[in-house]
Amino acid sequence: MIKYRLICKNCEISFDSWFSSSLEYEKLKNKRFLTCHYCNSKNIEKTLMAPNMITNKSLGKFNKDEKKIKNIKKKIQEYQKFIKSNFEYVGENFAFEARSIHYRKKKEKGIFGSASKKEIQELKEEGIETQVIPWIEDKSN
Repeated sequence: MIKYRLICKNCEISFDSWFSSSLEYEKLKNKRFLTCHYCNSKNIEKTLMAPNMITNKSLGKFNKDEKKIKNIKKKIQEYQKFIKSNFEYVGENFAFEARSIHYRKKKEKGIFGSASKKEIQELKEEGIETQVIPWIEDKSN
């Protein structure tokens, strides 16, 4: 895809338009399919466009965003470590195990595992408190 800044030579209105390629732009122009959105003229031309460039300012924003993402990822990994150390992993049986604990009214070690959105909604409707926590797989090993 390529974006061109176009200008109507009749009314001097400029606008952007996307094309699948520069060849596609030329084909549409030659067939006179390009029209001005304002005055309906077919007298349309490409204008000069400044390319998007990475500047120190935009690079600084990218670095800030990257730092935020790393901090969030680190915090999630800390939560995961805490959960793995203090809760029992029950895998796909989370909904069943949560109901067992809830209806037996026993104080058991907390559990973690996976459940579908539907299962989580059903647990909440039954008054069983659950939390959804983002989980990051450690692919560094």
